[in-house]
Amino acid sequence: MKKEDTEFDFEKALKAIQSGQPLLGKEGILTPLIRDLTEAALEGEIDSHLGQEIAANRRNGKSKKTIKALNGNFELNTPRDRTGTFSPKLVKKHQTTLSDEIEQKIIALYGFGMSYKDISSHLQEMYGLEISSGTLAAVTDKILHTVRQWQARPLKSGPRLTSAFSGTTNYTGLPS
Repeated sequence: MKKEDTEFDFEKALKAIQSGQPLLGKEGILTPLIRDLTEAALEGEIDSHLGQEIAANRRNGKSKKTIKALNGNFELNTPRDRTGTFSPKLVKKHQTTLSDEIEQKIIALYGFGMSYKDISSHLQEMYGLEISSGTLAAVTDKILHTVRQWQARPLKSGPRLTSAFSGTTNYTGLPS
């Protein structure tokens, strides 16, 4: 595939904005731009990695993975090296979301008492993200231990503040 075929077309994006197409989401205008910027950053990371290697190492193609982001899902081509020592920082190996923002939203919805099914349908409706119950469980399991520790913590004993409300009305005397 030629580089010209994959470049973000700003004229096309401007026309899409004028026609009312959404900026974010599954069919959002900015999704291809974010993909291109992410792939360029990964290319810079592998160039830096290969430049630091002492032993003979070189590029070994790319692998595709679907990235879920708040601005829509997209296929990302991640570069690889022959020795397998390249570990990208921007989008780590086995990472399927572009930021922790999605995970934070899942945890917040879980904290409000929503079921995995409700969370999944909410994310599908709001962001166009299809996230399985297994993925949701994996995200919430990350914090479950911390939540249980917090719930089981001993409460501090000490002075307690109490307040009382007294409903009084002050009347001022009227001149006679």
